[in-house]
Amino acid sequence: MHNYRCESGEAIAATYPSTDSATVQYKGGNYNMHIAVSGSGARYVGGELEWWTKGAGPGSEGALFHHMADGTSGERIELCTERTSEGT
Repeated sequence: MHNYRCESGEAIAATYPSTDSATVQYKGGNYNMHIAVSGSGARYVGGELEWWTKGAGPGSEGALFHHMADGTSGERIELCTERTSEGT
C-alpha cells in the first residue's frame, strides 16, 4: 500500500493489484481504476476520478483529478506526496 499526504490535509491510500489497475481510498470511498494513456507518469481512471502519479517511493507525487466525460483531465482535487510506509 502506498500512503499519500495531500496539501489539503487529506490522506490517500493506493494499491496496485496489477500493472493495469489501481484502487484508491479517498474520503472513505474505494475507487477502482484502470490504466490510461499519459504523457508522463502513470495515469489511472475510474468513474469520475483520475489518479496520476510521478516517481516511486517516499517523496513521489500523486494527484487526484476530476475525469471529464470526453476522456480529458478536469480540475485537480488533491496534490499529494507519498509518505514512508511505516507500519504498512
